[in-house]
Amino acid sequence: MALVISMEGIEARARELGVDLSAVDLDSITLPAGEDFGILSDDEEVLRNEDDPELEMGLSNVIVVDNLPVVPPEKFEKLENVIRKIYSQIGAIKENGLWMPVNPETKKTYGYCFIEYNTPQEAELAREKTNGYKLDKSHIFAVNMLDDFEKYMKVPDTWTPAEIKPYTPGENLLKWLTDEKARDQFVIRAGTLTEVYWNDARKLAPELVFQKQYWTDSFIQWSPLGTYLATVHRQGSQVWGGENGFERLMRFAHPMVKLIDFSPGERYLVTYSSHEPSNPRDTHRVVLNIFDVRTGKVMRDFKGNADEFTTGGNIGVSGVSWPIFRWGGGKDDKYFARLGKNVISVYETDTFSLLDKKSLKVENVVDFSWSPTDPIISLFVPEMGGGNQPARVSLVQIPGKEELRQKNLFSVSDCKMYWQNSGEYLAVQVDRYTKTKKSTYTGFELFRIKERDIPIEVLELENKNDKIIAFAWEPKGHRFAIIHGDGPRPDISFYTMRTANNTSRVSKLTTLKAKQANALFWSPAGRFIVLAGLKGFNGQLEFYNVDELETMATGEHFMATDIMWDPTGRYLATAVTSVHEMENGFQIWSFNGKHLYKVSKDHFYQFIWRPRPPSLLTPEKEEEISKNLKKYSKKYEQEDQDAFNQLSEQERKRRTQLQEEWDSWVAKWKQYHEEERAYRRELRDGEASDEEEEYEAKEVEVEEVVEVTEEVLAFDLDQE
Repeated sequence: MALVISMEGIEARARELGVDLSAVDLDSITLPAGEDFGILSDDEEVLRNEDDPELEMGLSNVIVVDNLPVVPPEKFEKLENVIRKIYSQIGAIKENGLWMPVNPETKKTYGYCFIEYNTPQEAELAREKTNGYKLDKSHIFAVNMLDDFEKYMKVPDTWTPAEIKPYTPGENLLKWLTDEKARDQFVIRAGTLTEVYWNDARKLAPELVFQKQYWTDSFIQWSPLGTYLATVHRQGSQVWGGENGFERLMRFAHPMVKLIDFSPGERYLVTYSSHEPSNPRDTHRVVLNIFDVRTGKVMRDFKGNADEFTTGGNIGVSGVSWPIFRWGGGKDDKYFARLGKNVISVYETDTFSLLDKKSLKVENVVDFSWSPTDPIISLFVPEMGGGNQPARVSLVQIPGKEELRQKNLFSVSDCKMYWQNSGEYLAVQVDRYTKTKKSTYTGFELFRIKERDIPIEVLELENKNDKIIAFAWEPKGHRFAIIHGDGPRPDISFYTMRTANNTSRVSKLTTLKAKQANALFWSPAGRFIVLAGLKGFNGQLEFYNVDELETMATGEHFMATDIMWDPTGRYLATAVTSVHEMENGFQIWSFNGKHLYKVSKDHFYQFIWRPRPPSLLTPEKEEEISKNLKKYSKKYEQEDQDAFNQLSEQERKRRTQLQEEWDSWVAKWKQYHEEERAYRRELRDGEASDEEEEYEAKEVEVEEVVEVTEEVLAFDLDQE
């Protein structure tokens, strides 16, 4: 066991060796794999004085399944195989862990069985998933934990009223939404510190809410609605929140967790880890757990080789795609799905089992995505048979799995699918081969999801050979933007899915020529967009009003790596992370491009705005507020004026302080000048005046022997 040394001991030893700990860059120190040198993490500190617990499983990993069919010996094996197939999907059954008692007289089974899992968590999950499972009309499973029988045997014969505990209200996890100044929060991670701030644009500075050192071992992540802040540790993940700060709300044990993902409605948390194989020829072993966020209970786990999870998605650690599970059905968290070989496996969260007990078979499917609002899947199948069978994009309704719409595509090189965030439109970017097969060109298939029969329009650029650099839908709107072109300064075109007569025809609004941009960032409220030039363009920013089709402002954040709108669309954050060694930190801008303030941070890793839940106002109410904005804004005009006056007063005090410092400096040197008056008079041979105009300048020539050198010369007498 490693020797545990306190921080005081480390500091004392450093003083003995003459080492300045403040000058040591702790981030540059890398420990060998699996070694912690006795340095305890936050979670391990509580175990400092505790002995290692003894594992006592008992019978908590055994379940009893009742209401099974009573079968004779010849059907015993068939029934056992059926039961094993059902329960092995939930967890690993121990060897000889399935036992069905047999009546010695009739030689038939009793109609129940015992199943032993490796862990109590798997047994509990099996009980939850299969209690009430309908094998057929006559046999509906009744599942209990074997441990429960002892509890039931201890039920007293006489009834006693239950103890009524006084109600204690829980933490208000949404109190941050009631901020009187209607500010938004953000979290940053720099060095070993993680900090949460209010964005106080009126004061032109952030206001610290909470900070903690070594809060996470790798990264931080907000939940989709902003209720929780998740941290990732060697032992698992944790979520934090609360009314007056950030308290630990729940822990999710998952050793060596590397990635996490919340469901859209924040009900579930998916954790992922991959483990090095003992045999170099084997692939990584992958473990996925799906937790209930509120209870911390494992609802379902998935285990297998990395090869089973490498299809589709964005490639993450160990070559595994992430997210492996994609959530659908809107904020209800009703379905999640993953891509497999020739299948899309859709699971329902009521039972955490496959929908209809089988996957959706789609031959050669390579990608799919959910509608953000409805249980609709869009999927892409490439060409097969050397082009004899065309590629296709299909829309499939869940849970019925019926195909709503299909579009065949020919000569396809690649395909990308973009859903508009309200689920009204789907844009399919299709890269096609030319007739010679030596080059490609790009077009778009635009699906109108909410209209009858889901009509499809084809959009091609004026120069269809232009390379597509970026595509982005307007949130809560009907417009989209495309960056296209092959030159160093591409063009940006804006389109609308509606025309003046509201006919179902896509039309172009405008094209901006030769822009220094390669990324698009729409405001979450729509209408405004930032045209950003990242990487080679060194952080060029153009704030554009799509309603008026005009540029509001331009700016630059040199070497910017990240650009993020706040959830209300009022402010924009640009950041330079530790990808670059210099200029680390972030800057805040107004929606119309006014630079508000800058914060520099060394070793800057993350900046994330805290998301907000959807507005409770109806669209009609929001429209009414927009029309009567002047009436509502009067309430805040005085607050804005007070904030402006406060800033003016702060500026006045700052200038007064600077003036006082200057006057103090001048007075000090005047006093010093006066103290040296006698010395100056002495240097002037008794002349009393310090005024330069009372003196007459005279030029005096002074001859001075600088150096005398004696040299002996030889004299030849024969020359006379």
